[in-house]
Amino acid sequence: MKVHNFSAGPSILPESVIQEAAKAVIELENTGLSLLEISHRSSYFINIIEKAKALTKELLNISEEYEVLFLQGGASLQFYMSALNFATAKGKSGYIDTGTWSSKAIKESEKMTQLQAAGETLIVASSKDKNYNYIPKNITINHPLDYLHFTSNNTIYGTQFHSFKNVTESIQDAASTYLICDMSSDIFSKKINVNDFDLIYAGAQKNLGPAGATLIIVRKDLFRKNPQNTNLNSRNHKHLPTYLNYSTHIEKESMFNTPPVFSIYVCMLTLKWLKKLGGISVIEERNKKKAEIIYSEIDRNSLFEGYTNKNDRSNMNATFILKKEELIDQFNKLCNDAQINGIHGHRSVGGYRASMYNALDVESVNTLVEVMKTLEKKA
Repeated sequence: MKVHNFSAGPSILPESVIQEAAKAVIELENTGLSLLEISHRSSYFINIIEKAKALTKELLNISEEYEVLFLQGGASLQFYMSALNFATAKGKSGYIDTGTWSSKAIKESEKMTQLQAAGETLIVASSKDKNYNYIPKNITINHPLDYLHFTSNNTIYGTQFHSFKNVTESIQDAASTYLICDMSSDIFSKKINVNDFDLIYAGAQKNLGPAGATLIIVRKDLFRKNPQNTNLNSRNHKHLPTYLNYSTHIEKESMFNTPPVFSIYVCMLTLKWLKKLGGISVIEERNKKKAEIIYSEIDRNSLFEGYTNKNDRSNMNATFILKKEELIDQFNKLCNDAQINGIHGHRSVGGYRASMYNALDVESVNTLVEVMKTLEKKA
């Protein structure tokens, strides 16, 4: 029986990708070598990472002004690294606080400013007052900022920025304010305009591949050395740790140290799968359909209720609550019998969370909906 994998991450991957990756672990394309033992300096791997970068640029329509990097450390490292690279000694760093991951990024920025005894971290908007069940709408910037940082999709609470208009408009009058976004859990799920951003980062383990690789999309001109000394690298980053400087990885083309070969290979396969499927426009419509199916049932079913504001519901992570606690064991058993995996909510919210990343079939969502209907009939 098929397992319906709603895990929030590491998450479901396309079956064809798993099969091809499994073969490569035994032997990569008639090389006589396992993918796990090839040199990252070999032509085999150079072809893999270059293909992954090219597919990223093609699928997201990324211009030549940006560098695509595959690094390690996950989004958690980027919380600190982004602040370290974009903040100035006397500037202010702005954050939109929409949940656990943005809160962690804020803490890393605060640590950086404490260590440097300079700069300031500002929360320009927050939904903490209602336990992050909505996306802040009135984003007002009252101070010049070095950068504005936000998280596009909030896996734990199930909220998502469906439009970036409020965010981009908030910094229109501040030409020197850079825009940074953590897109770990919804990148490649919908169309975005990369040109709106100066830095995008995303852990691979949602829509891109297994844990181990982190995708970075960064404006090259900000970190390339130049005679005028006007870019970020030459302006205030002379003493950055080598690994934590974006210019290091741009110069070395993601090869400053040994990259996560297996994870990047699977990312490349997943991107090939997405392109063959029809690209971002096709997957966006599929994701909308899945979200509509589950949210319609949550709203219809008398036993369930959604956690988040309806206008801000995530297409990636549907969070909901079973109203009658005495039915929890029965619902859990029905899910187990139907081979539904990974829907228990995060401890911060409780209830249930159905993560519907790109590789999840509509069939799996329909199976969950049928279980919810069955519980209502039996109750």
